[in-house]
Amino acid sequence: MSVAGFAVPVQILQFAGSLVAILLLAWLAKAMRLGPARPLTNRSEIVAAAHEAQDGFLASRIACDSNGKAALAQDRDGRIMLLKSHGSHVAARMLDHRASAVADAALLKVDSGEKRFGVIALSLSEEEAHAWAEAIAGL
Repeated sequence: MSVAGFAVPVQILQFAGSLVAILLLAWLAKAMRLGPARPLTNRSEIVAAAHEAQDGFLASRIACDSNGKAALAQDRDGRIMLLKSHGSHVAARMLDHRASAVADAALLKVDSGEKRFGVIALSLSEEEAHAWAEAIAGL
C-alpha cells in the first residue's frame, strides 16, 4: 500500500490505527471521568462530598469505613447522610425514617431504605457503630 507516494507496509498502518484507537479510548475515559475508586478516608473530602450531594449540608460529625468504601455524615440539624464510593464518584443518600442500622460489634450495616442503593457495611469502632445505629434509629 502507498501513502502520499510512499510504500508503507500494512503492519505499520495497522499499528498506527491501533495506537490512535487506544489514545482515543484513553481520552474518552478521562473525559467521562472514569477511573479508580475514590476512597472516602479524608474528613475534608467527605464533608465536601456531602455538601456537593446536598446543597447546604454541612457535616459536623462523620464516620468513615476503615476501608474507605463508605462514610456517614451528620449535620447540626440531626440529618444523616450515607455516602459510598461508586467508581471515581461518590453516591450519597439522605437517610430518613425508612433507614435502619444494625451494629454487630465493630460492623455497622446501614439500609438506606432504597433498594437500588443497597445495604452498606461500615467497619468502625464498636462504640462508633452503636452510636450511629442509635442515631439512625432516631430518624
